[in-house]
Amino acid sequence: MNLRQFAALLNLSPTTVSRALNGFPEVNAETRERVLAAAAQYGYRPNTVARRLATGRTDSIGLIYPFEPSDLGDPVFLDVIAGITERLAEEQMDLVIVSAAKSNELATYHRVVSGSRVDGLIVARTQVDDPRLNYLQDKNFPFVAHGRSNLKQPYPWFDYDNEAGMRMAVERLAGFGHRDIALISSPLNMNFARQRRQGFLLGLDAAGLEPVPEHLVVGGLAPGQGSEAMERLLASSPRPTAVVVDNNVAAVGVLQALRRAGLVPGRDISVVVFGNMPALDGEASTVSAVVQPEPRKAGRTLAELMLARLAGKPVAGLTQLWKPVLVAGDTDGPLPG
Repeated sequence: MNLRQFAALLNLSPTTVSRALNGFPEVNAETRERVLAAAAQYGYRPNTVARRLATGRTDSIGLIYPFEPSDLGDPVFLDVIAGITERLAEEQMDLVIVSAAKSNELATYHRVVSGSRVDGLIVARTQVDDPRLNYLQDKNFPFVAHGRSNLKQPYPWFDYDNEAGMRMAVERLAGFGHRDIALISSPLNMNFARQRRQGFLLGLDAAGLEPVPEHLVVGGLAPGQGSEAMERLLASSPRPTAVVVDNNVAAVGVLQALRRAGLVPGRDISVVVFGNMPALDGEASTVSAVVQPEPRKAGRTLAELMLARLAGKPVAGLTQLWKPVLVAGDTDGPLPG
């Protein structure tokens, strides 16, 4: 039935019913409850377009993402998306994912915001100095950052403690006796990569070790880039006895490069990865990793922060920092004899 028919059924005006369904405060609580109960009983759902016109809201949250082929094989990313979707669905809201090319990602933000296509945005893979977050903050457009950045004003964010996680990885390898530990990083304009590199260096310092500049390699966020970075390390002399990879997608290529070189992780060279590893074809080993626990719950938390932001809660209090956990596998161990 349409709105007019539904209102006639309740012997109310269409305007009153519309305002009750959309939560306008001028409708008294008794009438609102009566309308909502009847809507549930008769399966009435308001027209989406009319609802948007009445409330000025789209009932959707956006995620603008410059997709790479490897992203769809990242179990952490997929679990986070699932958690966001589940929590928003409980509020009758949708997650809208907009694919954007890296070359015009900011222009996509401009279009989405100026066109009022979503009520808020979740911003992933934050940069050290992030023009996307600066733009959203200048526009006073609701957002939650999945990661942290350098911003002038407080903003909502969710993150894992990247520095602490890398210190765990270095402490473990140093405890096995490794003295030459390499790092394969994501591009250092990304805030998580900068934080993880800092944690790596702090871990070396705590263990009384000096970094080898040639063994601090900036790779990327794709298996091929991880493979190239590992090949560079294998070609160095002397080569490192252990390596920490700061992201799980590049780590796939790192392990492939070791296999091609005839090296067994955990026996010939030790490997620890930051991030939950996807299933690897042809790999029977369990990768030693600093994992981000409960990624689906993390997604729900991002959605909760977004909902709180839309509800007008103080921005300064909408932050959460979770601790990563080191899970021992068989890709690292004592120095080869």
